[in-house]
Amino acid sequence: MNQTKTFFLMVVLTIIFVALGSMIGGRDGGMIAFFIALVMNFISYWFCDKIVLKMYRAQEVSEAEAPQLHAMVSALAQKASIPMPRVYIIENDSPNAFATGRSPSKGVVAVTTGIMRILSREELEGVLAHEISHIKHRDILIQTVAATLAGAITMIANFARFTAFFGGGSNDDEGRGNIFSVIIFSMLAAFAAMLIQLAISRSREYMADDRGAQLSGNPLYLAGALKKLTLGVARSPMNDANPSTAPLFIVNPFSAKGIITLFSTHPPIEERIKRLEDMAYRR
Repeated sequence: MNQTKTFFLMVVLTIIFVALGSMIGGRDGGMIAFFIALVMNFISYWFCDKIVLKMYRAQEVSEAEAPQLHAMVSALAQKASIPMPRVYIIENDSPNAFATGRSPSKGVVAVTTGIMRILSREELEGVLAHEISHIKHRDILIQTVAATLAGAITMIANFARFTAFFGGGSNDDEGRGNIFSVIIFSMLAAFAAMLIQLAISRSREYMADDRGAQLSGNPLYLAGALKKLTLGVARSPMNDANPSTAPLFIVNPFSAKGIITLFSTHPPIEERIKRLEDMAYRR
């Protein structure tokens, strides 16, 4: 069900993107918008892992430098039938972890020093199983494409409003709407793109929780980790994190409260924990 939902949302994102380009520049505008999306996706596909690792100054560690961490990643990768991911550590007190890489053969698992300090071995195994599930099912690629499309829609929507205000909209050109329709549709398109990106991210997180729990052998490992991570991030949020990379982390790196949580890239922690605990009790 979640796979079908993700595919449907990706199609809707693409339709919104091309429709917005067409409204601005007719058929040619739609083609240009589609070309821009392809270029952005190409860059994201080939360089997303290098960009995010450099952004957080992550350092690759060898088996000799982090034997326990390597042993857990290796064992889980074997169970998941994927190549051994590269292992990175980020010097940061905020407890968190993420996976990146465009395919299982290019997988990377990164953990902060903060998460290694507060989690037990079993809880850390639950977190790593979640991240390896992301790698196995190419969630990083899906989320990167979704984020790129959503970002491109927002960019073109802003451009559409700018050109409309300064005479860019016209009823005489093929496929173009008047100034009011351009402004209204561009605003709705940007908001819809954000909501769809959030829906895709949340859907993939639920799936990674379920599959990671099965991979680690005990859903309570990850449930316990999520409880500690919630408290840890609240005490020490990663406020210097880039918002565009937030969906990569196992928990939102920002300490979001109130209405901001409605637009979080992650499902509610309480709901994730409840699902995992229900899974454990059904065993």
